[in-house]
Amino acid sequence: MARITERGLRRTVGVPGLFATAYGNVGSSIYYALGLVALHALGLTPLVFMVAGGLFALTAKTYAEGASMYPEAGGSSSFARHAFNELASFFAGWALTLDYIITIAISAFFVPHYLGAFFPELRHSPGDIIGGIVVIAALAAVNIRGLGESARLNLILAIADLATQVLLVLVGFIVILDPHLLVSQVHLGVAPTYSELIFALSLAMVAYTGIETVSNMAEEAHDPGRDVPKAVNLVVVAVLAVYAGISVVALSALPIVHGPHGYSTLLGTQYEGDPVLGIVNNLGLGDIATTFLRYYVGILAATILFIATNAGLIGISRLSWSLAEHRQLPAMFSTLHRRYRTPAFTIVFYSVIAAVLLIPGQIDLLGNLYSFGAMLSFTTAHVSVIALRLRQPDLERPYRAPWNVRIRGFDIPLTACLGAAGTFAAWVSVVVLHKEARTVGIPWMLAGMALFVIYRRRSGLDLTSPAKIDRGERPPDFTPLEYRSALVPIFGDDVSAEALEAAARFVGPEATVDAVYVIRVPAQVPLDGPLSREEEHGRNVLEAARLIGRRSGLHVRTTLLRTRNPGRTLVDEARRLDSEIIYLADSHAPASERSLGPTAQYLLSERPCRIIVQTGPSNGHAAIARAHSQTLKSPAA
Repeated sequence: MARITERGLRRTVGVPGLFATAYGNVGSSIYYALGLVALHALGLTPLVFMVAGGLFALTAKTYAEGASMYPEAGGSSSFARHAFNELASFFAGWALTLDYIITIAISAFFVPHYLGAFFPELRHSPGDIIGGIVVIAALAAVNIRGLGESARLNLILAIADLATQVLLVLVGFIVILDPHLLVSQVHLGVAPTYSELIFALSLAMVAYTGIETVSNMAEEAHDPGRDVPKAVNLVVVAVLAVYAGISVVALSALPIVHGPHGYSTLLGTQYEGDPVLGIVNNLGLGDIATTFLRYYVGILAATILFIATNAGLIGISRLSWSLAEHRQLPAMFSTLHRRYRTPAFTIVFYSVIAAVLLIPGQIDLLGNLYSFGAMLSFTTAHVSVIALRLRQPDLERPYRAPWNVRIRGFDIPLTACLGAAGTFAAWVSVVVLHKEARTVGIPWMLAGMALFVIYRRRSGLDLTSPAKIDRGERPPDFTPLEYRSALVPIFGDDVSAEALEAAARFVGPEATVDAVYVIRVPAQVPLDGPLSREEEHGRNVLEAARLIGRRSGLHVRTTLLRTRNPGRTLVDEARRLDSEIIYLADSHAPASERSLGPTAQYLLSERPCRIIVQTGPSNGHAAIARAHSQTLKSPAA
C-alpha cells in the first residue's frame, strides 16, 4: 500500500538571494540616513558612518552565528529564547517590533520624497505624509492578499542599486572630489560640537536597518551554516564601501558652509528628505545628464524603498507570528485570514501604527526611535550568543564568530563582547540625548512588558517557561523510497487528482508515480508555520490520488511539499527522485499558475527531465506544451 509521506520546508535560497534581500534592506537606508546624519555630524559624516559601520560589522557576525544555529524567524528574540527564557525573548522581540515599525514608516516616508524628482509637491508636507501613508496602505493590502517577495526581482534591484551607488562614487571621485576641502570643513568641537557628534553616532545606526533580515531568510537558505555567513560578509563589505565613498562625495558636492545660523550643509537641510538626489543635482554633469540621472535615481530609490517597506511588513509578520506561537503575544497575532491565509490582523495592526508615526512628518523622530529599538535588540543578540557559548558550549555551531578568547575553558567571542558594549553605550546615548527615545521608546517597552505579563498570567503561564500554541501533529516523515520514474505536481482543488489520471497515459504498467501536492507558503508566514486547512486539503487530495492509482494499476507514492518557490522545489524534487518525466496540469491550479504560469515556465527553463505541461481541461482537446532535457535522446511524444 502506498503511504502518504509529508516532506516540507524546502530551502531554496542561496548566497545571491540572501545577499540581495539583506542588501536590499540595509543598502536602502543610504537614501535617508545620509541626510539625517549629515545634519548633525557635518564634516565628520564619513567618520561617523565608519564607526557605526564597525558596530554593524560586529553585530553582523553575531547574527551570522545565531542564525546559522537557529535558522528561524525571530532574530534576537529567538537567540534570547534559546540562551535565557521567554521573558528575555519577548523583551528582545518587542524592541525588534519597534524596529520593524520604524523601518516600515521611514522607508515609506521617503518613497514620495524621491518621486519628487517628477512631482515636486511630494518633497514636502503634506504630500510626503499622504504619500507615505498611501504606500503603507497599498502594501498592507497586497500583503493581506498574500503576494510575497520575488527573490529574482530582489537580486536584480539589489545589483542595480549597488551598481548605481558605485557609479555615483566613481563619478564623484573623478569630477568633484577635493581632499583639502574635506579636511578644511572639519572644526571639531565647533562643527560639529561634541554633543552633536555623539548624537550623530547614535543616530547613524539607522543606516544599518535590515540586519534582522538575515535571521528571517536563514530559514529558507540551502545551507544556513555556510550561506548565511557568506551573505553577511558580502553585505558588510558592500555597505561599508558604499557609505564611505558616497558620504565623501556628498560632502564634496554639498560642502559645509557657515551662515547666520552657524555651520550647515544642504545635505542635511534642503536635501534631508532626498540626499542622494542632492548629490546628483550638484555633481556638475550638465543639464541633460543631471536630468536623466535625477529621474533614474528617483525611480530606483523609490522602488528600493518601496520594497524595503514591504520587507518590513513581511518581517514584522513573521516576528509576531513567532512571538504568538510561543505564547508571548495573544493568539490573534498568528491567526490567518480565512481566504488569503495570511496574518491579516498583524499586518493591519502594525501598518496603522507605522502610518500614525508618519503624521507629525518628523524625520528625526523616526530615526531616533529606530536607534532606540535597534540598540536594545542588538545588545540582546550579542549577550545571547555569549551566553550560549557558556551554557551550551558543545552545541553545534555551523559558523562561529571570530576573535575567540579562551576563558576558564570557554571560547568567548570578542566580536560579541565588543558589539554588546558598543551597542549598549549607543543605546544609553540615545536615551540621554534623544527626547523621542524617552517619551516614546521607553513607554513602548513598558507597555509591551505589561502586556506580556498580563497575557501570560491570564493564560495560566509563568513568565519564563517555554510554551507553544498546540497546532496538532502532522503525519510522520517516512524514509524516502529508492526509485521514481514520474512526478505529478498537484495544485489547488484538484480533489479528483485529475492530473494523475491523465499522466497515467505516459507511464508503463510497472512504473512508479510520485504524486506531489504543493502548498505555497505566503511570504508573511514563517516557512514552518502551521497551515492546517491547506495541509488537510492536501492530504485528502493525495488520498484520492492513491485510490486513483490503485484503480489504474499504478504504484503511487504521495508527498506533501511546503515551499515559497514551487518551480525550484519541483525541480529539486525531480532530481532527488531521479524522475524521468514531470506531468503538470493547470486546470485546477490557481489563476496565476494557468496558461503556462511561473511554475510551468520555471520547469520548462530548467528541464531536469522530460516535461509535459497540460493547459486547459484534461481531455483530448487539451493544449499540451512539451519539452525534454538534453540528456534524453528522443523527442517528447
